Amino acid sequence: MPTPSNPVASPTRAPSSILLAASVAAAILMLAACGDHATQGPPHVTPEVGVETIKPHTVVSNTELSGRLSAIRVAEVRPQVEGIIRKRLFTEGSQVTAGAVLYQIDAASYQAAYDQAVGTLAKAVATANAAQTKATRYAQLWNIQGVSRQDYDDAVAALAEANADVLADRAALKTAAINLGYTKVVAPIAGRIGKSSVTEGALVTAEQTTALATVQATGEMYLDVTRSSADWLRLQKEFASGQLQQSGADSAVVHLVMEDGSTYAQPGKLLFSDITVDATTGSVTLRCVFPNPDGVLLPGMFVRARLEEGVNREAITVPQLAVTRASDGSASVLTVSADNKVVQTQVTADIASGSDWVVTSGLKAGDRVIVSGSQNARTGAVVKPVEAPGALPAPATAGSALPASAAHS
Repeated sequence: MPTPSNPVASPTRAPSSILLAASVAAAILMLAACGDHATQGPPHVTPEVGVETIKPHTVVSNTELSGRLSAIRVAEVRPQVEGIIRKRLFTEGSQVTAGAVLYQIDAASYQAAYDQAVGTLAKAVATANAAQTKATRYAQLWNIQGVSRQDYDDAVAALAEANADVLADRAALKTAAINLGYTKVVAPIAGRIGKSSVTEGALVTAEQTTALATVQATGEMYLDVTRSSADWLRLQKEFASGQLQQSGADSAVVHLVMEDGSTYAQPGKLLFSDITVDATTGSVTLRCVFPNPDGVLLPGMFVRARLEEGVNREAITVPQLAVTRASDGSASVLTVSADNKVVQTQVTADIASGSDWVVTSGLKAGDRVIVSGSQNARTGAVVKPVEAPGALPAPATAGSALPASAAHS
């Protein structure tokens, strides 16, 4: 007979099938739920943008023009007489005073000429004295008919000739003294002297083209710069309309920007502008002067002059990052309207003021300009404006800036 099956084994297999079926059903329900959730998508969120509300404020109108510095006075030291240089009496690169002896030219021949002129003048004076005595005596004799009229006239003529010789010899003596003095070559002005082009033993002449040395007065420095006549006319119109006010009573204040980008501590001033426009360049020359008590400024140094030309007390400015320029150069900004919609606004922004553009048309006080989060803003879209802090975040690419939240997305 066959052995009967165990009645207990059958009930244990049934619950396992039930559990498996339940697990599969649960998995199907979860997948369905996930699919429904993926189909629905995330809830809509209004994008947030940073804005700056336009508030007019005072802006100083600056113009930067480049040029090279020059000494306020320059004198080339040249010999006035011919001779051999015996001594050089200065240190190259040092400060010299006006009238200081710089070179000594051999003076022997000029001293001899001077001594000869002294003797010639003495002889002429003696001759004139004798002629004077003779003429006086002949005048007395003529009164008593002691001499003829011819003898008296000859004595008077000899006196006149002797006096003329005295005048000529005195002039010759003065010339000899001047030439003797020229053997000492002196500094014509006070200032800093450069290198010497000659040494002891060199022959110099009065007509030579090469200067012995150059003295430059550097206590003050000139800077000549040029600006276009169109800019000059624009500035005059802004003054006339009242848009700009004069920044100084007499002349514009000028600050000097050095070659390394630093600003020179001593401000200068604009002396004058030329009265004519250069026909070839269409520009006007401006001359500025700067004090140089410490000798920091050197002739020939390339610098930039920042002219404070006027003050706009109702200026409207926007950060440069907020301005977008088209291929034709036109500028525009994104603004937020009263109903929080993004609007593209055309502006005129041609003058820079630090990191901002000065807007002369297109914006008014109270307008809200988008300065950050512009990648989330589309024209006509509704956004959530938030007043931006004073400092803008660093731009991610040229002309754009990312908000802090975008960095973690």
